[in-house]
Amino acid sequence: MIPPWMSQAPVQRLIAALAAGGVEARFVGGCVRDWVAGRPIGDIDLAVDKPPDIVTKTLAAAAIKVVPTGIKHGTVTAVVEGQPFELTTLRRDVETDGRRAIVAFTDDWRGDAERRDFTFNALYAERDGTIHDYFDGRADLLAGRVRFIGDPDQRIAEDRLRVLRFFRFHAWYGRPPFDGPSFDACRRNAATLAGLSGERVRKELLRTLEAPAGADAADALLEAGALDRWLPEYAGSARLRALAAREDGPDGLRRLAAILPADADATAIGKRLKLSTQESVRLGVMLDADHAIDPADLRASLYRLGTSLFIDRALLDAPGDWRAALALARSWSPPELPIGGGDALKLGLKPGPKVGALIEAVERWWIAGDFAADRAACLAELKRLADDQA
Repeated sequence: MIPPWMSQAPVQRLIAALAAGGVEARFVGGCVRDWVAGRPIGDIDLAVDKPPDIVTKTLAAAAIKVVPTGIKHGTVTAVVEGQPFELTTLRRDVETDGRRAIVAFTDDWRGDAERRDFTFNALYAERDGTIHDYFDGRADLLAGRVRFIGDPDQRIAEDRLRVLRFFRFHAWYGRPPFDGPSFDACRRNAATLAGLSGERVRKELLRTLEAPAGADAADALLEAGALDRWLPEYAGSARLRALAAREDGPDGLRRLAAILPADADATAIGKRLKLSTQESVRLGVMLDADHAIDPADLRASLYRLGTSLFIDRALLDAPGDWRAALALARSWSPPELPIGGGDALKLGLKPGPKVGALIEAVERWWIAGDFAADRAACLAELKRLADDQA
């Protein structure tokens, strides 16, 4: 039976154009895996049995736009009616260094499957829905079993990131227990993760934590020694499990904070995992005890933190009635202080630290009054404080 996503007009047009040029194409990767698993389909990728230059000419003849997104590795992107499709020529690895591979193009479908990581990522589907399954990937997928193709150590030697990918895929698709040979190979090769880039590790780690079984995967990563280099601060999964039960949807950075101790150095972790400056600052606020929410004065905490960071802390720390805290964040927008430094200068004060200190004092008074004072009242308080210090 042909699934609806294969019947979409852009998909049919693309497949027809390739077939007319003698290019055999099969759907591959996530779209086939998720279809078999009964999950929503994301990007639609295809494998083709001709090199990129022939694929490009074939599609150009059918007036389909082609972008050379990864020619060296055999990948072009076809854009049909505004929808992008990645097309990758069948490949075999000629040489790998654990991070990158030198590839040669081939027309051998099984050979292409053999170089992939896990059995259910090597499922191919023809345009009529026929599935080609070379390594029992469909059975593994339906059983919740994440299993390397062939020799797990060899697959990991080809790309060390596959250690982390094993745990990520298990967090999204797996069920206990872990496949023994695959887990043992990850444990044996965990030390090789030190040679990866922070960007690649961060991406895998956050996607793992966002998964339904992210907490179990995090504990397994620790057991396998896969966090020794990249996250030695790991403090266990208890807070993550509690957080996951409260969130409306997963947030990778917030979940990262949940597995770290309160005294963790967010700046050091940010540099290690190549977080952006904004992400590092957010992580620091989530970890710093000075930014904890005051359950007795939620509005003041919301004002000081801002809505997004307040929600982070409410979900992580669950102060008192955390549902009330979230409800406040969604229903109340903190106001702006009605006065500023310019108002102090109009009173004849000279620019300098004294002006800032006065404005902060008025702000504290304004917050203590539950933000009720209007501009006139704040100006009067400012003048009173300034006169007292004159």
